Order: sequence, then C-alpha cells, then structure tokens
Amino acid sequence: MKNYKLIIQYNGTNYSGWQIQKNALSVQGEIQKAISILLKEKVNITAAGRTDAGVHAWGQTANFRAETNLNLFKFKHSLNALLPNDIAVRKISEVPANFHSRFDAVLRSYLYFFSFEKSPFFYPYSYLNRKLKDYDFRKLNEISTFLIGEKDFSSFSKNKSETKNKVCNVQNIRWRKSNNIAYVLIEADRFLHGMVRAMIGTILEAYSEDAPKKFLRDILHAKNREAAGQAVPAKGLFLFKVKYPAD
Repeated sequence: MKNYKLIIQYNGTNYSGWQIQKNALSVQGEIQKAISILLKEKVNITAAGRTDAGVHAWGQTANFRAETNLNLFKFKHSLNALLPNDIAVRKISEVPANFHSRFDAVLRSYLYFFSFEKSPFFYPYSYLNRKLKDYDFRKLNEISTFLIGEKDFSSFSKNKSETKNKVCNVQNIRWRKSNNIAYVLIEADRFLHGMVRAMIGTILEAYSEDAPKKFLRDILHAKNREAAGQAVPAKGLFLFKVKYPAD
C-alpha cells in the first residue's frame, strides 16, 4: 500500500466546504471521485484542515493510500484534467506509510483578505471594508497580541462544533495593508470550527469600539461563542499553508 501526499489549491465559492456532505458539493468529494476514476479503486483522501463553505485554499495538504504504484508526473496531469477548473493539485509525492496530513501537521497558516474599493477582481476573494483603510494597523497588531499563546478558544468556535478540546496555540497574528487591499495572517498549531473568522471579526470590533485591554481576555474567559464578535465573511479566507516536522 502506497501513501501519497497532495498540495491542493481551490476556490471554495461553489463548495459546501472540504468535507463530504450528503446532497452537497464538496472539494474532498470531487478529488476522491477523480482519483477513483483514474485508479479504478476506491480511495479516501484526508486533509490537514476541513475548510468551511466558501473558504479557499492556496496550500491545502492531503494524503491518500492506494495499491497502485503511480507515475507521479503523469498522474498529476491526468488528475488535473479530470478536476473542475476551481480545484488544482499543485504537487504530489510519495510519503512514508505512517504520514497523516491532519495529525502530523505542526502549524497551519491562514490569510484573510480585505479590499478597500469595489473591484470585480477582488470581490470573490476579499471582504469589502472601506473603513479599514483608515485604521491604525499598529493598533490592530497590538490588540491581536491578547489572542496569541496557548488558550481555550471556546468563545471563537461554532456552537455545533463536536471538538471537546478547545485549547489551541496561536503563534502569530499579523496585519498588513497596501494601497487597495489588506490582509491578516494567523498561524496556530490547530484551529476550531469557525475560529479564524470569529477572531478577525472580534479584533475589528475591539478596535472600532476602542475597547479596553481586558475586552478580549473577558471573551476568552467566557468560553461562550455569544461573547465574541460577528465572524467576517468566508470568501476572504484562505488556508495558506501547512507545516510538518520535516519541513
């Protein structure tokens, strides 16, 4: 049995998310279907992160096991020919049998994009927020430091989340802006369902209301999603990259 690792990009606009769901189009489902057609065997592909509906990926990592000894160059091109235009496999490699894209990951990086003016090119991949252009990004970075570290992020997780362990180690939050766009990079060992978008929305709320320093601490201690701010829209969020010990 061979174990293969994929680096995948996708536009999540038309999908219910990564994970296969009943009566819904998923990224996982499209890739599994294409691989099964090529290999003539049923496969199960596992990803490093289960992105939500409408969320994109620049560097999603996934792996699957198969009996076939693949010609990686030919397989990659055949697979991309079968996949829809909004999903692309960028790299494929054979990895050790015990490699697991989800459990072996040590760091996940997300990028969230904002645009300051209406544009048909920015629209599908960013949140239009004209006010943000005048924000003090040094202050946004300062506010964000209160969410860095190993903490219980229950207040930033969707209520329907089945994950019992809500402790995550957020290692970096960094805001940047240019003439027409801005972005925030968030890196952690793991993320909860809906966590990134809830964090970003709450940081913006703390800034706009000029909230005291203990505002985010109080939200964390509440361990209640209703205590945090409104999540920003999914379309601006990208799973940027996933790191492993060997990287």
